[in-house]
Amino acid sequence: MKRDTKMEKLLFVTGNKTYSPWSMSPWLALRHAGAVFEEVVVPLFVPGYKQKLLEYSAAGKVPALRAGNQAIWDSLAICEYLAERFPKAELWPQDIAARAEARSVSAEVHSGFTVIRNSYPFNCRATGRHVPRTAELDGEIERVTAMWDSCRSRHGKGGPWLFGRFTIADCMCIPLALRFPTYGVALAGSAADYLSTAQQHPAVREWLAAAKREKEVIEADEAGRDP
Repeated sequence: MKRDTKMEKLLFVTGNKTYSPWSMSPWLALRHAGAVFEEVVVPLFVPGYKQKLLEYSAAGKVPALRAGNQAIWDSLAICEYLAERFPKAELWPQDIAARAEARSVSAEVHSGFTVIRNSYPFNCRATGRHVPRTAELDGEIERVTAMWDSCRSRHGKGGPWLFGRFTIADCMCIPLALRFPTYGVALAGSAADYLSTAQQHPAVREWLAAAKREKEVIEADEAGRDP
């Protein structure tokens, strides 16, 4: 991708990479766009962390993106900003129908799948975790994997991602997909292939490597650990 040459310097604020799926989504978009940006990692739930975050956005949460003096917060809002700022990155599909569907997928992941999120806290450096399955949890797993299967079957001819080429839909879905190997959820078919593609993506591997180097532990997100 063409490198960023605009005047406003970009500064991206993320939480612990081990535990911050909402930060991972726009970070992947930044990497895909070839953006030049400074990165600030603010460890969460330690003394003073909220005050630190308030220095970057009035929301006091991660992620946040500073473009010069402008603050953009919320994962999907940051991704939308990057799609506009870096149009050559094609962060949305070019076809209007596919683009509408990619936005729908992204919005559903952004606002939904709360049972998966609550049952399987994002913890990308952990493996071998065990959390009891429920009917509600199984229902959400079935929904998200069916959604991935549908996207791949209808839009996947142009590449290995949900809509062929890498898009914001992948940025939003990858952190959700990475929960499944943490908790031993076996996927099948195109959903399994999609997870494998995500795990092999260089930017994802970079994020996971950084997470493994972190020392902080957020106990609330250490679900399913053996006593």
